[in-house]
Amino acid sequence: MKKFLSVIGAAALSLSLVACGGAEEESTEEVVEEAGQEEVKQIVVGASAVPHAEVLEFVQPLLAEEGIDLEIVTFQDYILPNQTLRDSDIDANYFQTPGYLAMQIEENNYDFVSIGTVHAEPIGVYSKEYASLDELPEGASIVMSDSISDHGRILPIFERAGLIELDVEEGALATIDDIVSNPKNLQFGNPQVEARMLAPSFEAGEGDAVVINTNYALEGGVDIEQYGIEFESADVLQPNLIVVRAEDENRPELVKLVEILQSEEVQQFINERYNGAVIPVIK
Repeated sequence: MKKFLSVIGAAALSLSLVACGGAEEESTEEVVEEAGQEEVKQIVVGASAVPHAEVLEFVQPLLAEEGIDLEIVTFQDYILPNQTLRDSDIDANYFQTPGYLAMQIEENNYDFVSIGTVHAEPIGVYSKEYASLDELPEGASIVMSDSISDHGRILPIFERAGLIELDVEEGALATIDDIVSNPKNLQFGNPQVEARMLAPSFEAGEGDAVVINTNYALEGGVDIEQYGIEFESADVLQPNLIVVRAEDENRPELVKLVEILQSEEVQQFINERYNGAVIPVIK
């Protein structure tokens, strides 16, 4: 975790509906009534469970004060949030990085735009047997996400540590095929699994090291401090975005959502709640 914190200091269908009901709905209604709002506008935002939905839950009462009712839908994968946005079942999503968004737009011809950044989550390498990348043995098995956009974030971690060399054009996403030197014959993507299954793979003892997206490490209860041995460097961190359909880029309720998400109050919440595992990134 010291290494993780030093990185931060240097710069942080399988769909389940989170019903913002019960006491939360009553609280929201009370705030709106007190604010004298006669018309409540609703927005529906899709998000990963941790930390995204938790951050959105924090801003619900702040949005209610502005006469905006926020409904949150949580997703367990990285595919459905964009499909659901395309189909207009949600108004925005909050889970993806610029690299993943660009890949999804290219592959699916989505007419999406980002309207703001909120936070970053450094991808980390986790191991129960080894305390550093240098300790990985010859032929070590590296379990990683099956998302190619994640490979472009993962492989530079190993290159920076001097374990591999990549031959990739500046600005291009690195892939396993771009490895031109691998003296230890590290077995990358052996196996490759869905990002949401990385934490269970780690807990099951698969591989010599597992590279896990921070949101899934948090959601899966992985002890970042104990098992994290290396992380993305601060200068390459990709922010998580609020993404909308292009036609809604200037929709007032969504603009207000980003404004509140980028507020000092929300930044403080992120810093205190996640203790460096998630960091605010405002652009």
